[in-house]
Amino acid sequence: MRSVTYAMNISLDGYIVGPDGGFDWSEPDETVFRFWIEETRQLGVHLLGRRLYETMLYWETAAEDPPQDEATRAWISVWNPLPKVVFSRTLSEVRGAARLASGGLAEEIARLRAEPGEGDIAIGGADLAAQAAELGLIDEYRAVVYPVLVGGGRPFFPQHERRVDLELVETRTFSSKFLYVRHRVTRGGVGA
Repeated sequence: MRSVTYAMNISLDGYIVGPDGGFDWSEPDETVFRFWIEETRQLGVHLLGRRLYETMLYWETAAEDPPQDEATRAWISVWNPLPKVVFSRTLSEVRGAARLASGGLAEEIARLRAEPGEGDIAIGGADLAAQAAELGLIDEYRAVVYPVLVGGGRPFFPQHERRVDLELVETRTFSSKFLYVRHRVTRGGVGA
């Protein structure tokens, strides 16, 4: 069965954006950028909320803005054809390899898990991830931790006031500055 993963860049104090809505602190160095390219190659589909979808729309036309370095071209070649499902109450159409969700989050994930295909089901965006976590649908949390304290903002981990037991799967340090951590949700335990 395909795993549902939630992966983002986060500050050391656990936020994906700061109190002002900014995330300029989360620009990856080349090593981290290449890591995310390889992680994205392993995906079968990416679920996005409206805000993240609109942020990522840049990549639909980025190839038209030369010159692009090799890593950026590699990202575009992986991201643009990746199937995406967008959850929005306000959008009436989406572009590229995206489609609007036809049902609720649980229904959409169940449908994607039942379909033949390879690759994980990724969730992007804190609000959508919080909904998935509340429904017990996230199998893994993956984060690249940045050496910055932003003091508030939008948290990476959903605030659903229940315990979720995790098992450490992997850690990796990049350029002595960034730390990647990957945890699997343990099922059958508290909060599962």
